[in-house]
Amino acid sequence: MLAEHGLLAPPSRPKFPSGRTQSVCDVFDWVLDEDPDREALVGRHGRYSYAALDAEANRAAAALAGLGVGAGDRVAACLPNDVDIVIAFLGTLRLGAVWVGVNRPLAGPEKAYLLNDSGARVYLAAPDAASEIAPLRGDIPALEHVVTVDAAARSEASQAPKTSGDDWAGLRRATGDPDRPAQASRVDPFSPAAIAYTSGTTGHPKGAVHSHHNVLLPGAVSAATGTYTPDLRQGVVLPLTILNLIVLGPLTAFQVGSTCVAIDRIDAPGLAAWVRDEKVGHFAAVPTIIHDLMTHPDVAKEDLASLQRPMVGGADCPEEFRDLYRERFGREVGIGYGMTEAPTAVTSADGTPSAQPGLCGKALPQIEIQIRDEDDRPLPAGEMGEICVGPSRTGDWAGVYTPMLGYWNRPDATADALRAGVYHTGDVGFLEPDGTLYIRGRRNELILRGGANVYPAEVERVLGEHPSVAAAAVFGLPDPRLGERVVAVVQLEPGAVADEAALVAHVRSELARYKTPDAIRFVDEMPRNAMNKIVKRTLHPLFG
Repeated sequence: MLAEHGLLAPPSRPKFPSGRTQSVCDVFDWVLDEDPDREALVGRHGRYSYAALDAEANRAAAALAGLGVGAGDRVAACLPNDVDIVIAFLGTLRLGAVWVGVNRPLAGPEKAYLLNDSGARVYLAAPDAASEIAPLRGDIPALEHVVTVDAAARSEASQAPKTSGDDWAGLRRATGDPDRPAQASRVDPFSPAAIAYTSGTTGHPKGAVHSHHNVLLPGAVSAATGTYTPDLRQGVVLPLTILNLIVLGPLTAFQVGSTCVAIDRIDAPGLAAWVRDEKVGHFAAVPTIIHDLMTHPDVAKEDLASLQRPMVGGADCPEEFRDLYRERFGREVGIGYGMTEAPTAVTSADGTPSAQPGLCGKALPQIEIQIRDEDDRPLPAGEMGEICVGPSRTGDWAGVYTPMLGYWNRPDATADALRAGVYHTGDVGFLEPDGTLYIRGRRNELILRGGANVYPAEVERVLGEHPSVAAAAVFGLPDPRLGERVVAVVQLEPGAVADEAALVAHVRSELARYKTPDAIRFVDEMPRNAMNKIVKRTLHPLFG
């Protein structure tokens, strides 16, 4: 399957030093042996012990198998944070199938692209997402089944449950098989487990493919090092359609033996209610969410009594935010550096203000950070170059990390990113002699807007499709709350007429709202260099 889809076999097949499973199929078997009644998963529409979750995951696997899903097939899901998305994930991987998360804010054409690019056979979708994709089915030839997942309607109709397989709950009830699928015992830990799409630096997203081993490794390290404990209830605030959040949320919780709480509110009062009622001890979020949680007048200090230290990632932290965090939690903001292709974090720091910008911290136990030049030669401490990620060569976790398997159906991109057995991030930075990493820029011009990734090339592609647009330049500008905001400069075709509102509406019809420019300026002619490339830095003054 790997070569067929332009992927590379891992350079080695290491084992976890902890001795725990490296297959998601068996991720919480140890808890089933020790304490099967321990609470495993909580969401708006369900509460499961480890034993009950195991049985429900098996029913999900049987339901998917009934739709024809087998090893290597892709199952996509576009669902809210709740119990269903975790159950579907576990069921998918127990068949040896490959999970594809489809982020809910994406526009219909963006969702269709991911489904088509991944070759998804089944799409588990909330009612709005199912309706959105219906008129685009002709563009997705491999898609055989769109299964509606409507937890709210299921709750309302619980007095007369359906027995037919016309929705996700119906499929699972009709199957009714709580036995572990035979395929689970044969799943290779180094086979593809999930495809995580990154916003495309070339105008379209690329799918980073990770093995079972990869998605379990961050949680295995956390469990072994005591970063999290069984009594620390793990909340998930950001979307579980993002693979990194499944890695940091349920997969870490299950390896520690704690409870995963799928939180479906990001507004401050709603999130505070979840923290208070479920005694959530930890979650990962962007600064915007945590800032609002600490400052909202309707959130009392007592509401957050159980919350020990939320993880902050995805955006730079202004000093005002650091002060608020320090006052509330009595410590510095924990920060880190990571990426979809890792997956998740590869460095961490305690957030103590640094004398120079771009602090990322030191590599996690399983990771070695290298800085390489344009000829792929390692550079010494202090020299600027491309940040590359590989396995640690020292300590208990030496040699255990493996890079992603590659980009789905993109062998050239895979070969370029995984040169010399390490992942080339495309970011530029340097290492201090003690191993502390500083990032100096994003070679791919990534914009981080409120923690969400926005790639200029993607927005420029959509702007360029408007008939009035001759050229477009998109970039990020600092914003005190969001970290960065998206702005665009447009050159119109000769004689063409288009205003900001029309172009914003055009982008919004094709892309998620967070990718839509917050402001657009117009120029008669773009500034270009000798290679005919737009010189974006000269356009920044247009926004004051």
